[in-house]
Amino acid sequence: MNLHEYQGKEILNSFGVEIQRGIVAITPEEAVEAAKKLTEETGTGWHVIKAQVHAGGRGKGGGVKLAKNIQEVKDIAGEIIGMNLVTPQTSAEGKKVHQVLVAEDVYYPGDSEPEEYYMSVLLNRSTGKNMIMYSTEGGMDIETVAEETPHLIFHEEVDPAVGLMPFQARRVAFNLGLSGQAFKQMTKFVTALYKAYVNSDSSLFEINPVLKTSDDKIIAVDAKVTIDDNALFRHKDYAAMRDVREENATEVEAKAVGLSYVDLDGNVGCMVNGAGLAMATMDLIKQAGGEPANFLDVGGTADAERVETAFNLILKDPNVKAILVNIFGGIVRCDRVAQGIVDAYKNIGTIDIPIIVRLQGTNADIAKELIDNSGLDVQSAVQFQEAADKVQEVLS
Repeated sequence: MNLHEYQGKEILNSFGVEIQRGIVAITPEEAVEAAKKLTEETGTGWHVIKAQVHAGGRGKGGGVKLAKNIQEVKDIAGEIIGMNLVTPQTSAEGKKVHQVLVAEDVYYPGDSEPEEYYMSVLLNRSTGKNMIMYSTEGGMDIETVAEETPHLIFHEEVDPAVGLMPFQARRVAFNLGLSGQAFKQMTKFVTALYKAYVNSDSSLFEINPVLKTSDDKIIAVDAKVTIDDNALFRHKDYAAMRDVREENATEVEAKAVGLSYVDLDGNVGCMVNGAGLAMATMDLIKQAGGEPANFLDVGGTADAERVETAFNLILKDPNVKAILVNIFGGIVRCDRVAQGIVDAYKNIGTIDIPIIVRLQGTNADIAKELIDNSGLDVQSAVQFQEAADKVQEVLS
């Protein structure tokens, strides 16, 4: 589950990470009131207005702007709220902005220029260890840094059984070229950040930029946070932060009825029972010259109602040119699945794209007979290769 910047900062702050303070607003008028309140607390009249959407690169799309007075706060908030923000991480249509974060301006003048760093915490699946990834080159172009100057990206791996050791936090600060008070503040920042990552059951914490102010404070100016969905039962307060407006509508609908669905960019919809078989089916589609349009696991209870719901989800995607149903009947009987497919097809009405059904396992022969004798425009297959050939045939 992805969080908005302001929500991620709330979690960081609860674990002792110093953050850029801000207040969320859903109207220009609320933005003005937020700016006035921040001015009272911080003494600064300059504020940063940030679009709150689940996408990076907001600044490049015009979703992050500096307001130097109250009137500019109102004007900029009015421009950003309601806009479709297009960034390198959104579709061409962009994402509609429903709210903004009015934040304090932490780039205040001083004896030295502020410095920006990049820092994230995530799991390194190849080693089974948590990893702190960081760089001296923070800011909007961190992707370019990783591509063109990878030697500027550092890694610190942490054994989850042991936890982050003090010498590791110090090494991060040293590699960032810090000394004195800034060095101490960075070690404290890294320690608190790692604690936030572990205790919130997150799969990603990304701070870009981490700011060293002119008076050597270390502040999280941004926060991209992804919480592990499997751990939300332990964090009811985090679960309440979910903003379904930012998520794929079909995926939200599938989740509401208990289906595991992930939207993809392909042209062949697939309906499968079991995650392993689903991955193999996606490989099958690729080998047949197609591209999977989704991951859809209907689970072990593939009855008529569940199958019909799955068909409707797949058919919402206008890019789907064919549907491959691949079911292994272990616990579930294939003939019941076949009857569910026939019933679902009749209930939905006209389906003007080819449907290929492969049912293998308990009562697979009866299931094939049901499909073949249904009178519907559904092709049955028994072997994997046969299903692949049929997919290739309907796509050619």
